[in-house]
Amino acid sequence: MSADKQTGKRGDDVTSGAAAGGKEKEKEKLEITDPSISFKDFDLEGYLANYTGHTKIIRALFIAERVRDFEVPALQIAIDELKKTVNTQLYRDTVDRAADKLGAAFAKDQAWIDSVDKKAQQQVERLELELNGYKTNLVKESIRMGHNELGDFHYERGDLNTALKCYVRTRDYCTTSKHIISMCLNVIKVSIEMNNFAHVSNYVNKAEQTPDLTDPVVSSKLKVCAGLAHLESRKYKPAARKFLETTFDLGSNFSEIIAPQDVAIYGGLCALAVFDRHELKTKVLDNQAFKHFLELAPKVRELINDFYGSRYASCLNFLEQLKPDLLLDIHLYDHVASLYQKIRSKAIVQYFSPFISVNLHTMAQAFNTDVAGLERELSGLIMEGAIQARIDSHNKILYARTTNQRCNTFEKTLKMGDDYQRNTKALMLRINLMKNDVVVRPPSRGDRDEREK
Repeated sequence: MSADKQTGKRGDDVTSGAAAGGKEKEKEKLEITDPSISFKDFDLEGYLANYTGHTKIIRALFIAERVRDFEVPALQIAIDELKKTVNTQLYRDTVDRAADKLGAAFAKDQAWIDSVDKKAQQQVERLELELNGYKTNLVKESIRMGHNELGDFHYERGDLNTALKCYVRTRDYCTTSKHIISMCLNVIKVSIEMNNFAHVSNYVNKAEQTPDLTDPVVSSKLKVCAGLAHLESRKYKPAARKFLETTFDLGSNFSEIIAPQDVAIYGGLCALAVFDRHELKTKVLDNQAFKHFLELAPKVRELINDFYGSRYASCLNFLEQLKPDLLLDIHLYDHVASLYQKIRSKAIVQYFSPFISVNLHTMAQAFNTDVAGLERELSGLIMEGAIQARIDSHNKILYARTTNQRCNTFEKTLKMGDDYQRNTKALMLRINLMKNDVVVRPPSRGDRDEREK
């Protein structure tokens, strides 16, 4: 009997839940057909060079689906990378998909597939045999390493469900904090690839609660994974905080999941969308650790500086320059519209806040839009209560709603008088009750003893 079938039911239950979660979270990857979005400045090879392992292949295939002009070069890169792995199933699928698009140089290499499959079969038999021997000898550390090796094997083969089972089964054999953290990181890695971010959050919490978590690289990895889980749930504020707490010790040590410049992009955009000016200053601009990440993404750095400096035309221009790259990011592409809308709405509110009235023509010029479009945006913000204002559509002026301070003062004074009268009457009533001995006292001890008899 194989090692996968011998271990307990818990691993199977966890994996089935992960698979279900993965299917629920599965994203629809549609081709980008908007003619206003240009990818002529996108450096495909330079972009993919920031990543390693599975994510490099996944991102290449994702870009091939999103942009027709990049389909052929992205598929070529994916096939070249797959030939360095043992994932023959994904190799077959990719070559079949690219059969009518690539030349003979990328024809299916059946000899390579047969050779890799044969070696893989031999390797899995050996690993299972070794694991069974470890179980017979009841050596916990050897059993843990055996499950880990099987998990690594199935992960490289692309069998994520079985890999997750093997990694979860190591939990019963972890004897040190280092083992627990290693187990959590393995489960997180597979869960991210399966788009099961609920699982990611659970195991990040388990790892963070482990004693002796002192390695800054591991701590940064966990914060990045927590940020991705919050981002997937559209909880942009906690996502921003996690990315901003990440230290530059991360470097390129997590390139199988994320590149360091991605931390700047994800953290910067989420912060712009949800932080107020004070938070933006203290948690982003004055964050010395995050500045190192921003140096790797200069457009994001300039975007944040322009937003804080109220240079909205320049800020929105940088956003438009970033948009093509963001639409090709596997974690961010379906959040672009939401984040951009939040950032733009915040900019409009911030622009209008110091004024009593603003000419809509001037405001439209500052936001690179026309007056009609700006009116629609302002109407939505007024209805949401984000801006206390009214629009003069005839003269194209936005007026702030002014409050009558005199009336407000009289209302507050009258309320204070009523509160004073009510409190005074209640106090006088209490004094008179006490004066006339109208007080409910607890029964004395003698009365209680007599009652009990």
